[in-house]
Amino acid sequence: NLSSVAWLQPQRGYSSGSRYPNISLSAPLPGIPKPVFASVDGQEQCETKITTLENGLKVASQNKFGQFCTVGILVNSGSRHETKYPSGIAHFLEKLAFSSTAQYGSKDEILLTLEKHGGICDCQTSRDTTMYAVSAEVKGLDTIVSLLSDAVLQPRLLDEEIEMTRMAVRFELEDLNMRPDPEPLLTEMIHAAAYRGNTVGLPRFCPVDNVEKIDKKLLHTYLRSYYCPERMVLAGVGIEHEQLVACARKYLLDVKPVWGASTPTNVDLSVAQYTGGIVRMDKDMSDVSLGPTPIPELTHIMIGLESCSFLEEDFIPFAVLNMMMGGGGSFSAGGPGKGMFTRLYLNVLNRHHWMYNATSYHHSYEDSGLLCIHASADPRQVREMVEIITREFIQMAGTAGEMELARAKTQLKSMLMMNLESRPVIFEDVGRQVLATGKRKLPHELCDLISNITASDIKRVTTKMLRSKPAVAALGDLTEMPSYEHIQAALSSKDGRLPRMYRLFR
Repeated sequence: NLSSVAWLQPQRGYSSGSRYPNISLSAPLPGIPKPVFASVDGQEQCETKITTLENGLKVASQNKFGQFCTVGILVNSGSRHETKYPSGIAHFLEKLAFSSTAQYGSKDEILLTLEKHGGICDCQTSRDTTMYAVSAEVKGLDTIVSLLSDAVLQPRLLDEEIEMTRMAVRFELEDLNMRPDPEPLLTEMIHAAAYRGNTVGLPRFCPVDNVEKIDKKLLHTYLRSYYCPERMVLAGVGIEHEQLVACARKYLLDVKPVWGASTPTNVDLSVAQYTGGIVRMDKDMSDVSLGPTPIPELTHIMIGLESCSFLEEDFIPFAVLNMMMGGGGSFSAGGPGKGMFTRLYLNVLNRHHWMYNATSYHHSYEDSGLLCIHASADPRQVREMVEIITREFIQMAGTAGEMELARAKTQLKSMLMMNLESRPVIFEDVGRQVLATGKRKLPHELCDLISNITASDIKRVTTKMLRSKPAVAALGDLTEMPSYEHIQAALSSKDGRLPRMYRLFR
């Protein structure tokens, strides 16, 4: 581009020294205000400010530089609270979020309003929390909080919207059973096995039989109990705390929800009861992923043991242990940062070429937790695969090597810090912590706690964990699957081996 080249040449009559002959660029320019530089001293910049309004609603915010903010309402409500209701309400509410409200005639109107501020909205439910969130320009804060208040407390829940949601839920359930990646289904199954019929063991996805049962009346009954201000947090990242509190007072203080006065006395306060057990699903997985390079037929196993709640001190050692186990798929590529030095890579995937996957997961809730290992292999090698996993569980109770422990701690800290670079993640962290504990532990405090973990901490929590009954989820061709009693015996033994089986006819 010639024009840009021309601009780079010194212009005639403006030789570099002629116009401002005496100005040095290393001294401040005359007549220009003194610059204010960002400083890194003190923690006050990254502190989370929390205010509780008169009606019990908490407002939490975290300042972050930038012209966009993420603001949302988190509600202490999820599938674990559906004991007295048909399962699937949380799933329905997630799909119905940001539909027509008292102020907005349709979802399109909401999206158009957000578009004026460069915004997007989303709703996610988990087993214990429902989260309505909006990311938009800071200038539109007033509109955002007004919209959130409307979406959460004044939804119209029209018949045609509920009908559309039924279709969406049915489609999602079909999709769940057809996916090549069985992880969501296995997670659902392991929770059902570990907490049989209670709290976090209740289904997160709406069962097919309940799709027709859920209507406006039922939803209003549920919302009346759970969507009350003392079970909510308005969290914001990238905004001034005072501004957020002012908006909360304006739109969330004296608002009467569309379902009438709250009845928080009907809230289910049952504590998660870990039962252990097995959930099996015999399924033909031979045609899960056809095409030019089909995924081979695999059987998937997940074995879990009870860990602890995220409110306990042992939560940090369990997080380090989960990082130390690590794992992943057999096709992952990359160096040490990718977890190639974790135990499930070194001891399992590197030694047993026929294993397709070995990954460790840690699910934690306010009253219990579950540490599990997911593994997949050819149906003929299921027995061997189960034994490899039970041996890994037993070996966790040995003394962790200095090097692998240091690596797991560093990896956990770096993952924590890198995730907390992104605004939506900070928002979720602030919201969830304040909802569960009423305060927030800052990243540097968590890093200190991680640094203090020793090999004896890992040994202590593992020994305690191995005393619990196993929870097992199995999916696929299960002809070679060992019995639950055998898995239990292996996890109670010294070496993790399954009891020998003697067959007369091989």
